[in-house]
Amino acid sequence: MSYLSPTLTLLVNAVKKATSSLDRDFSEIEKLQSSVRNYQTFVTRSFEKVSQTLRNELMRIRPDAAFVENNRPLGRGACFMVNPIDGIGNFIRGVPLFATTVAYCENGEVKASVVYNRASDELYFAEKGNGAYKEGFRNHERLRVSATKEPAQALVSAQIGFQHGSAEYTAAYRDLFAETDNVRVLGSVSLEMANVAAGKFDACLSLGNHLNAVAAGLLLVREAGGYVYNLKRAEFAPEKIEQVIVSDQIAATNASLEALVVRLAG
Repeated sequence: MSYLSPTLTLLVNAVKKATSSLDRDFSEIEKLQSSVRNYQTFVTRSFEKVSQTLRNELMRIRPDAAFVENNRPLGRGACFMVNPIDGIGNFIRGVPLFATTVAYCENGEVKASVVYNRASDELYFAEKGNGAYKEGFRNHERLRVSATKEPAQALVSAQIGFQHGSAEYTAAYRDLFAETDNVRVLGSVSLEMANVAAGKFDACLSLGNHLNAVAAGLLLVREAGGYVYNLKRAEFAPEKIEQVIVSDQIAATNASLEALVVRLAG
């Protein structure tokens, strides 16, 4: 599949239309940071604008589908799991590392996903069984996870939510540094997973993140030939959203770093 299917074409168009306002909004962020109240209000309005436009566009695709932004998805039927601005902390500070994500689900499975960084105009997409790609001007680039085998040579990213228990997650950071000595924190879990799918990162650790932040990225990794584990040493299918729900401690890796995941699990 070197082209976008009809479903993905509609999803990509919806995401691009919904994020068109971010070009101007993002360029205005730095000018507003001298006034905390003004720029926080501005960011809230920007987020809501993307969310509402995305809702409108996606409902045109599947009027019967649920629109899930902050809650767990419905177990049956169709739904769109979205994150209007994943990495909003970066967006607020004028850091161009944020993404708008959509995962289209049917009967408890993620069927297609899109991750789009409007600031860099980089768009990643995947469809179950058809591979993962990065959008290109003429041809779309097929994504493949890296071939790195040794943890000491691995470049690993981590997106860890400390609000769920700092001791546990501090230990996870410590173990990451001990194993790899080469850790990155981008501030956007969907972009970190897209980088694993593209072979730029060798693994990604996501602890305590909401399902909406990871669903689209997990399908990218799986379709790029990678593996997804919870930190209980069990591999699972990331398109099965029920399995993702029960584990908010997830590792996405290339095909050779399972041993690293096992050691991190303790």
